[in-house]
Amino acid sequence: MGLSAEQIRDSMDALAAIEPAIAAALQRVGYPEPRIRERGYGTLLRTIIGQQVSVASANAVWLKLSTVLGNPEDPAILAAASDEQLRAAGLSRQKASYARSLAEEVTSGRLDLADLPADDEEAIAQLVRVKGIGRWSAEVYLLFAEGRTDIWPAGDLAVQVEIGRILGHDVRPSEKLTRALAENWRPHRGALAIFTWHHYGAGPDAAPV
Repeated sequence: MGLSAEQIRDSMDALAAIEPAIAAALQRVGYPEPRIRERGYGTLLRTIIGQQVSVASANAVWLKLSTVLGNPEDPAILAAASDEQLRAAGLSRQKASYARSLAEEVTSGRLDLADLPADDEEAIAQLVRVKGIGRWSAEVYLLFAEGRTDIWPAGDLAVQVEIGRILGHDVRPSEKLTRALAENWRPHRGALAIFTWHHYGAGPDAAPV
C-alpha cells in the first residue's frame, strides 16, 4: 500500500522545517491526499494498459480483457492467451507484447512482486526488465503500491515543473538537476513527489509571489 496520510504529513512537516520554499508551498496548497494502489501484478498490468491513453479508454480495455480472459489479474491466464484474444480485448500488438512479458516474468518466478529487493534501485532494476515498464512506471509502482518513502521520479515532467516553481527557478530544471536538488530531502522524497503533483493540480495560483 502507498504512503498513508500520516506518513505524508510527517514527511512534509520534516521537509518544511529544512526548506523554507517547501514550507511556503505547503502553506499555500496544503497537504496532498494519499495515492494508493494495490500491490502486485494487477496494478502493473493496469499501468501497461493505461500508457498513452485516457483513463476512460484504459478502463474500457480492462473490461474487455475481463470479458475475454475471465480474470485478467491471473498472470497464468494472460500468459496462456493467444495474440488474437489479446487483440480482441483492445490491446495493441505492442501492449499485448508488454502484457505477455509481465505475465511471463511473474509466472516464471523471475519477478516476485511479493518480495522485491528492499533497495529501491535494485527493485527498479527488476521491474524495468519487463517490456513496457520504464523507470517512471517502476518508481510510481514502488511509491503508490509499496509506499516506499524515498522514491523520487525526477524524470516526471510535473515533478520538474513544480520543483522549479516551488524553488523559484526561471526555467524548468532538468532531470539531472531535479535529482540533485532533492539529495538534501532524503528520506522524504516520496511524499514530496506526491506533493508536487498536488501542487501542479493547484495551477498558477500555487506559484510563489
